[in-house]
Amino acid sequence: MDLGISGRRAIVCAASKGLGRACAIALANEGVHVTITARGAEALAKTAADIRKASPKVTVTEVVGDITTPEGREAALKACPDPDILINNAGGPPPGDFRNWTRDDWIKAIDANMLTPIELIKATVDGMMARKFGRIVNITSAAVKAPIDILGLSNGARSGLTGFVAGLSRKTVIANVTINGLLPGPFDTDRVRGPMLEAAAKAQGISPDEVLKQRMKANPAGRFGDPEEFGLACAFLCGAKSGFITGQNLLMDGGAFPGTM
Repeated sequence: MDLGISGRRAIVCAASKGLGRACAIALANEGVHVTITARGAEALAKTAADIRKASPKVTVTEVVGDITTPEGREAALKACPDPDILINNAGGPPPGDFRNWTRDDWIKAIDANMLTPIELIKATVDGMMARKFGRIVNITSAAVKAPIDILGLSNGARSGLTGFVAGLSRKTVIANVTINGLLPGPFDTDRVRGPMLEAAAKAQGISPDEVLKQRMKANPAGRFGDPEEFGLACAFLCGAKSGFITGQNLLMDGGAFPGTM
């Protein structure tokens, strides 16, 4: 299926690993020139090299920096000032008990997972509308649909972004600029093997591998998602023929959410 976006330009945030990397690869496979950002120079360079090898006809630009800072956003936009596609992505805040979170903790979470995407949308959406093409995808979390109690910082910040986009996306679509959310559940990335896994293993008195097996078994799909699946869904939402989809939140969780809406 030709998505009709060959030759377009994209900024993909937090693209050195995991779901951001998968999105950058999928877009490059469609002929999109990608500007990829991340904090880790080594991992970013490896991802860029992999994309160049797999898609030699596209231009890959690396921008090392923290997209949640003004300096990081400025560097990304300097490298790609007029993107046709914007993939917003940033690591989520740590888990915990809301009783222990300070105002600074909340501001940091909101800054990274709500205000950073809004700032990037603000910097790019008018140009997209003027050119009559734009695709913005915000990578948020399944917690937007089914909040996780220990991820309150993420629940709040990402839900705030979702609410903001719900209004804006109805105003940009007239100019063929869509804004949608991709909500990942458990995917086979470094994140599922992070500190929360170690804590869960210790609490249950079993190995981290056993915890992972339990979690996979509990999912209706019997597994975690493959990042490639996520990247392909992102590319589809960025396609030329996806212009009638806006303000939506695509939940990718293997069927874990039991609701109908």
